[in-house]
Amino acid sequence: QVQLVESGGGLVQAGGSLRLSCAASGRTFRMYCMGWFRQAPGKRREFVARSTSGGSTYYADSVKGRFTISRDNAKNTVFLQMNRLKPEDTAVYYCAADRMGYGSRSTYEYDYWGQGTQVTVSS
Repeated sequence: QVQLVESGGGLVQAGGSLRLSCAASGRTFRMYCMGWFRQAPGKRREFVARSTSGGSTYYADSVKGRFTISRDNAKNTVFLQMNRLKPEDTAVYYCAADRMGYGSRSTYEYDYWGQGTQVTVSS
């Protein structure tokens, strides 16, 4: 069983930045695809970004150019740097892990989930 713990959420003004972190347990972190998803009130959970085990990164169109996903395999941690934040970025952000290593934009591909961290962007 893999445990994922997110941190770094908070309240920020529009145009500001936040950096989310997700620490994973276990010894096979480097083999996982790590993804970030978000869920706003009354909406479905949606894909934000993912980092495959092979080092490829993918982003939702809505965050491309503003958010950057990165990972430190030595520290079992994945990050989401969020710049030029907008009020529509307000959501609970979740970290997820896919044991197969490649992941996708679908929540169904991911085996483990964190508890989420709240990001609120004020206008």
